[in-house]
Amino acid sequence: MTDQAPSFGPAKGAPVLLLKPHDGLPPVIDSPESLAATVEAFAAGHGPVAVDAERASGYRYSHRAYLVQLRRAGSGTALIDPVRCPDLRELDAALADTEWVLHAANQDLPCLAELGFRPRALFDTELAGRLLSYPKVGLGALVEELLGFTLEKGHSAVDWSTRPLPEPWLVYAALDVELLVELRDVLADALDAAGKRKWAAQEFAALVGHEPRETRREPWRRTSGIHRIRNRRELAYVRSLWTARDEAARRRDISPGRVLSDLAIITAASTKPTSRAQLAALGPFENRAARRDLDLWWAAVRRARELADEELPEHTMPYDGPPPARAWADRDPSAAARLAACRTSLHAIADRFLLPVENLLTPDSVRRLAWDPPADPTPEAVAKALRERGARDWQVELTAAALAEALAAHLPDPA
Repeated sequence: MTDQAPSFGPAKGAPVLLLKPHDGLPPVIDSPESLAATVEAFAAGHGPVAVDAERASGYRYSHRAYLVQLRRAGSGTALIDPVRCPDLRELDAALADTEWVLHAANQDLPCLAELGFRPRALFDTELAGRLLSYPKVGLGALVEELLGFTLEKGHSAVDWSTRPLPEPWLVYAALDVELLVELRDVLADALDAAGKRKWAAQEFAALVGHEPRETRREPWRRTSGIHRIRNRRELAYVRSLWTARDEAARRRDISPGRVLSDLAIITAASTKPTSRAQLAALGPFENRAARRDLDLWWAAVRRARELADEELPEHTMPYDGPPPARAWADRDPSAAARLAACRTSLHAIADRFLLPVENLLTPDSVRRLAWDPPADPTPEAVAKALRERGARDWQVELTAAALAEALAAHLPDPA
């Protein structure tokens, strides 16, 4: 293990702007016949396969993939339309023994799994960049710094459910996998030089084995601006309008914010209109999208108004973890001291090994450990608690002893 930054630097000279794929723009794969030919071509390729997917976040309710990009040595680049080719199990079987290279894999793996396409081994270039403590870990930033090329990113937020996809968008998508394998090789060498390759391997294995989270409880509480809501009745308005919006957005496969804004929900909850006309007169309800479903929103408002007091939502959602850390000093000064000591120790370790502290241990696991530490916080007991909360071996090895010391110094008074 070395405590020094990677010795390699950016590519020499001014970065070169990539304007088109080296092999030209391939046709979109949109038929069983062309997909079968692609499966054959990628099965015959060699080395890792670069994988990316484009979703229509901000436009569609679903998180499905609307384009899948692949590139492999000996196979070239493929752009697959998963609307026309929604079953990629044969491609999955053909690449079962192949390492995938993705950037920010956790964003793409769920939508790829919906297509029957799952990695058995992967390399995440964004996560590798984080472990190497690069200040910017976006794909464009890493490609420019390490490979000397600039990727045009102007189409990252477009509506990928559009059909047909414009050629400039397809060029952008193809370029996203053009240099992924080359970037992987440079980052792998850097991980080796920094003594962090085994750490990365454990992180990548955790991504492969990760199961999707259960649906968040009471997701309506994440409505932007909910901090302005003053009482349980107003919370009922938020819940009722949010639920009506979510059902409409799901039914139409439209992003919820395009059906009704969070601002409209909070405004209605704060003002509690007593008639459909009053609701319509509120500023956020004057646009075309909100007025289209005004009867739906008014029905939601009426439901909230008519709820009995015992049916109103609680001020805060029941939570199985510790309270917000800002409240610890008053509720449990010993726990607050433990958390501060744990954070100090973790920052020191992260600085020593050139790691973002959030990649050393998740903030939630640190809070839970500090709030409810082992009765006897030995390194072994702390290691067991960390593993139960999903920490990898390398994280436990770096942190368990230091955290045990921090906890032991601030145990609650037995009296």
